[in-house]
Order: sequence, then C-alpha cells, then structure tokens
Amino acid sequence: MTEPILPRIRPEIAALPPYRQGKQAGPEAFKLSSNENPFEPLPSVLEALQHTAPINRYPDASAGALRARLAEKYDVDVDAVHVASGSVSILYQLILGVASVGDEVVYAWRSFEAYPGIPLVAGATGIQIPLTDGARHDLDAMADAVTDQTRAIIVCTPNNPTGPIVTSAEFAAFVARVPKDVLIILDEAYAEFVTAPDAVDGLGERVFEQYQNVVVLRTFSKAFGLAGLRVGYAIGHPRVLDAARATGIPLSVTSAAQTAAIASLDAEDELRERVTVIVERRTRLVGGLRAQGWDVPDSQSNFIWLPTGEQTDAAAAAFDAADLIVRPFAGDGIRISVGEEQSIEKVMAVASALRAG
Repeated sequence: MTEPILPRIRPEIAALPPYRQGKQAGPEAFKLSSNENPFEPLPSVLEALQHTAPINRYPDASAGALRARLAEKYDVDVDAVHVASGSVSILYQLILGVASVGDEVVYAWRSFEAYPGIPLVAGATGIQIPLTDGARHDLDAMADAVTDQTRAIIVCTPNNPTGPIVTSAEFAAFVARVPKDVLIILDEAYAEFVTAPDAVDGLGERVFEQYQNVVVLRTFSKAFGLAGLRVGYAIGHPRVLDAARATGIPLSVTSAAQTAAIASLDAEDELRERVTVIVERRTRLVGGLRAQGWDVPDSQSNFIWLPTGEQTDAAAAAFDAADLIVRPFAGDGIRISVGEEQSIEKVMAVASALRAG
C-alpha cells in the first residue's frame, strides 16, 4: 500500500515523545502515580460548583474574579496575576514569550518531565543541569551554564520527582548571579506541603518584587485538590506576564475551574488541615523507607523518590502487582505519591520485599 503524503512535521517535534501521564488505576488499586490529592473536594467547593455559570456560555477569558481574589490575597495589582489551565500551561506561555530559535532554556535534570519539551516547542534549546548527589538543584552549575543565548531558567522547588527544596539563601545567591534580563521561573507547584523553615517561599518572601525577572508559579491541582479542573496561576511583573497572556490559548480556564478555585480559597484553612495529614503520612513513609535501608531524599512535597536505578522497571512491576500504581522513570527511580492511609503500609511492605530481594 502506498504511504500517504502527510504534512511536514518539524523533526525535533516528531522525535519528541508526548507527555506521559501517570498510569491510571483500577477500582481496587491505589493510584500513586500522579501526585494527586487523595482527598475529594470539600463539600463547600462542590456546593459552589452547583452554582457556576452555565456551560453553554464562554468563561471570563481574563479569569477576572479569580485574579482579583489572588491579587487581594497576595497584596499585588491584578495585572501582576495570571491564571491559566494549570501551571504547566503558564510555563509554555512564558517560554514561548521569551525564547525562540537559537535561544537556550536552563533547567535541572531530573526534574518535571514536561520541561524538556517546552523549549523544543518554542524552537529553543534546553540545557539540562544534573542534580547533585542529594537529588537537589545544583544552582551554581545552573548559573555557570548561563550564556548570551540564555533566555529563561526554570527552578522547581520542591523538585519533582525527587522532593528536595531550594533554600532562601541558595535562591538569593543564585539570582544575584543571573543577568537581570534572563527570566527565572520559580515553579512552586508543591509549596503548600513544605515544612522546612529555610525553604524559599516565592510568594511569602515576595521574591517577584525583589527581583523583577522572577515569576512565581503555583497551582490548585495539588494541595487544593482540583487537578481535574486544571487551574494554576503566576505572580510576577505585569509586563512579563503580558507575554504569557499574549501566547496563551484564549478561554482555556473554565468557569467551573474559576468557581472551584475561589471556593477553595474561601476554605483554605480547612484544606490546610488536609495538607497536614498528607505531610504526616509523608514523614512516616520517608522514615520507614530509610529504616529499611533506602536512600530516600528529604521530600518536602506530597511524594517520595525511591532510587531503584537499573531495577526500576522490575520494582514498578512489583508495586503494580500489589495494586499500587506508581510512576517509574526507567533506569533512574520511582516516584510514589502520598495517598490514602491504607496505601502507606502496602507501599512499605513492597519496598521491604524489594530490599530483601
């Protein structure tokens, strides 16, 4: 049969594997592969969703009500807030706004799996900087990698998938070394789970005001439990965020997402209580795995990193056989989300058997 003549695809895009979502779980399994919140939305959030705008109408393209609420929360002008369908969407928008062919985007590796594809889509080149032995960002090496072609740097803290944070002192020293015309994206998708007192807090410390080339990303997907509605936000200089607004897909944040996000902010204290429960489970999981002999990094997120190396695929299969759906990264390690209480002992039992083997 003659092969059809198809449109030409950019070679680098044709070679780029699509983003791979965490494996879905069956009815009897625990889904610990996507860093989701194991708790369902609060009743007050579900109630608010019953009164959202009718779905036959387009949403407010500017997400004005949610932006206004976030601007009030963080005491910034509304133009210093940008909302999109998840913080990863804002990453794409910002990189499209600042980088193109011949430009470079620096990020740590291993880090969020979507990072390698983002500069490629823009036509730019991604520069990967290996993590340190403690699975942490090597900020000195990242600053050393900056060239005249560097347009953006992504700093993920806590780092996905390994868990450690960047400290305030480390971040300040790093920013001081980066040219002011290079965009620094501080990706804090898991910030609500951080308990380390020395961790950088992009919004609490208002780093976006101290350094106008820094944009801070947050999301409602993790701690707030709205992953299925896709809504994230950025705080930064309005002129920088205008680039994200210009490159974003119009009308991508639904009315339901905006309604649920505002209702979640109204119930933030109650939601923080749930975060405390997840942090306690994380602490038990890290401590128990270390007691078994695993070299688990100090996670400050809602997941832990199991360094299984060349045995990763076999280890993931063992978890899968126990109805625990985890996220393997072949040849490197396994990310395990902190899930339901009943899953903790099951994770520990499989990990113990793997160590014994």
